[in-house]
Amino acid sequence: MLVRHPDRADWGLGQVQSVIGSRVTVNFEHAGKVVIDSKRISLVPDFGDFRP
Repeated sequence: MLVRHPDRADWGLGQVQSVIGSRVTVNFEHAGKVVIDSKRISLVPDFGDFRP
């Protein structure tokens, strides 16, 4: 899944690598691999240009 961090637009697009409990590991374009606590941060899905 592709996601963006709601408070760090400068990190760019991220690809979720794994989810273990509330820990989400994301590989961002400009920040590299980051572990996010999904209890504290709600990542925003990025669907590209797809609009239902």
